Amino acid sequence: MRREVSVAEYVEGVKSQSRARLAQAITLVESTNATHAKMAQSVLHELLPFSGRSIRIGITGVPGAGKSTFIDTFGTYLCDKGHRLAVLAIDPTSVRTRGSILGDKTRMERLSRMEGCFIRPSPSGGTLGGVARKTRESIVLCEAAGFDVILVETVGVGQSEGTVRSMVDFFLLLTITGAGDELQAFKKGVMELADAILVNKADGDNEQAAKELVSEFNHVLRHIPPGTSGWKTRAYACSARTGAQIEKIWEVISQFKDETTRSGQFERRRSEQQIEWLDSLLIEELKNSFHRHPGVSGRYSPVAQEVALGKKSAVAATEELLKIFRGEVKGDLC
Repeated sequence: MRREVSVAEYVEGVKSQSRARLAQAITLVESTNATHAKMAQSVLHELLPFSGRSIRIGITGVPGAGKSTFIDTFGTYLCDKGHRLAVLAIDPTSVRTRGSILGDKTRMERLSRMEGCFIRPSPSGGTLGGVARKTRESIVLCEAAGFDVILVETVGVGQSEGTVRSMVDFFLLLTITGAGDELQAFKKGVMELADAILVNKADGDNEQAAKELVSEFNHVLRHIPPGTSGWKTRAYACSARTGAQIEKIWEVISQFKDETTRSGQFERRRSEQQIEWLDSLLIEELKNSFHRHPGVSGRYSPVAQEVALGKKSAVAATEELLKIFRGEVKGDLC
């Protein structure tokens, strides 16, 4: 029988930068087993003082923008400069097969071979909230393991951008020229979250068109609020395939950290995100407690059916179920 790893072994292994122990610790926090969950919280409590010393970068991109190629090139550039990079992914669309993330990992051929890089698929949380919770905990573990750049990748387009924004310092939108109306609408929704916009594939015959799109974005960005207070969001062109201008985005991110640190915005955002994490956990636990309540669990389906058939309003149904939950009435009397 395989021996169970102790809390102390997890903690010391992560602090000593053991990649194998880090992977095991992330698996532990992903587990839905009650015993594992309790142990995971002990591990996180011990490692929390060693976290926080990184720049957390969120990245999203429209389909076809070359996100995997960009992460491969950008990550390799960072590792070559001596940084230790952890790549985490949020993909609520792949909780069953996890295929797209694992596929992305195999496409990051150079990066996956770098000594200073750790690539981790998103946990199978079943819901975006569950995935996001585990990603936040994984960030803590990766930082405690000495990774100074954390890249949080969104894979489920249009579903997780706001969630990723709530757990990173810098948010990057990757796009391309020639996107259709549907993708343009997607970009407009995410632009207000972005701290920088990158027009990828700015090479060959497409280079001029990419430069024109950058100008168009910068014109539009003058008329919308920045993703971060006190920071001017701008668009840039790059080519992940050739590596052109890849170093520029790191200069921008470094400048962002310097400026927001001086203004106090960097720490304010971190503090606000901790409160957001607390609130999201409270909501998640209250929802779980509500549905586990024996009176509610027995009454929920009949009430939901009445709402679906138009026999009862959602407002009345909510009040009925909450009265059961609060113990004001018994579920079998409703």
